[in-house]
Amino acid sequence: MSKSEKTKGEKIQEKLGYKYKNAWLKMNQKEQDQTFRFCQSYIQFLNSVKTERESVEWAEREAIKNGFISLDEMVRKNQKIRPGDKIYAINRNKNIIFAVIGKKPLEEGINIIGAHIDSPRIDLKPNPLYEDGELVLLKTHYYGGIKKYQWVTTPLSLHGVIFKSNGDKVTLNIGENDDDPRFCICDLLPHLAQEQMQKKMANGIDGESLTVLFGSIPYDEEDLKNKIKTNILELLQQKYDLQEEDFQRAEIELVPAIKACDVGLDRSMVGGYGQDDKVCAYTAFQAILEAKKIDKTALCIWIDKEEIGSEGNTGIKSPFFENTVAKLCNLSSDHYSDILLKDTLNHSKCLSADVTALFDPNYADVDDKRNTAYLGNGVVIMKYSGARGKADSSEANAEFVAEVTNLFNKNDVTWQSGELGKVDLGGGGTIAMHLTKYGMDVLDVGPGLLSMHSPFEICSKADVYMSYKAYKTFYKQ
Repeated sequence: MSKSEKTKGEKIQEKLGYKYKNAWLKMNQKEQDQTFRFCQSYIQFLNSVKTERESVEWAEREAIKNGFISLDEMVRKNQKIRPGDKIYAINRNKNIIFAVIGKKPLEEGINIIGAHIDSPRIDLKPNPLYEDGELVLLKTHYYGGIKKYQWVTTPLSLHGVIFKSNGDKVTLNIGENDDDPRFCICDLLPHLAQEQMQKKMANGIDGESLTVLFGSIPYDEEDLKNKIKTNILELLQQKYDLQEEDFQRAEIELVPAIKACDVGLDRSMVGGYGQDDKVCAYTAFQAILEAKKIDKTALCIWIDKEEIGSEGNTGIKSPFFENTVAKLCNLSSDHYSDILLKDTLNHSKCLSADVTALFDPNYADVDDKRNTAYLGNGVVIMKYSGARGKADSSEANAEFVAEVTNLFNKNDVTWQSGELGKVDLGGGGTIAMHLTKYGMDVLDVGPGLLSMHSPFEICSKADVYMSYKAYKTFYKQ
């Protein structure tokens, strides 16, 4: 037997075994070029939106440009929906849903892709401004699961809204332009950090110590107390017509003032803040823009508050999603009923579009190598979430996993399976478990990230493109 001829065992392995497939190696040159072009637009998106409100504002503009019309306007006019209609709905400027109406009746089910647009960050407390040690600082409360030490000595930008006592809205975005000031949380110099360095990583930086450096020039008045704070208050009044009480009526977030960019000499990766979960939000949105002449109605959901348990009136637990589907059902029929709504939701299918962990050789002991996902090997299917005995888990049934993977295989979508770390070690949740209450089939599908929840997350451009391709395929089924 020649060395080039395969043995019987090798042929069996090739035919029957399962192996990861690198997405780059499956692409031809044309698709590689498309991947790079797609991700350049994705990087521009990441640099344009860093908060939920900014994401929704961007998406509404893009949706209108692409022919979407407001659901509220259709409801006011009692305008019936028709196949091909493109509709959007907004909830409190922090959620947005896009719908493309299909040929089949809604009660036969809709194809849903849901992503969240909130990301771990640093929020200002309601009364943040104070002076101490010849400095003015801002008190904060971190949002979502962060490693606090990653956020010190990192340049930060300030984003948010303030509603003044007269009802006027002030929008803040300071630190993104080249000539803007930045903000930061200081750390202790190593020469004086002997005690700090003995602490566990989780306790090295205390939550109450995440105070943001905000100013240092005193107001020029001899006997005045809090001179530096006074100078800052005057600047806030001059630049934004604000006074200190206005912070009580504000939502202000501090996020990394770091531009998203290509990573790697081969430019094969994207680095940037907020890719959990804006990478899924962006790819799902681009996919629904191409959902034309489809059989089943397609829905793309951008949701808030996933990072803190999906609570509140802008999380997936809020009635916004259900109410939106109810309005669509009402505009699709002359005989609306709860049964129509329940049948629509029960017969629907959903991809919970969220990121997952990737294998990192520097931290190999946290993963089961046979069941983790790898950078560049395609979009990741996570059959179940939860932690330690699948607690708080959403687990997709085998029928739906088979349906989705067969769909991807038929349409040349490179996919892999993954999980959030070893049993009894890792774990986490997505919006999936909150959608299964309607009876619909739900499966977590999205790209993996390195350095997830950090100020600079990493993903593969191939995985980004395969996510977009997967979502587009799902809408067209």
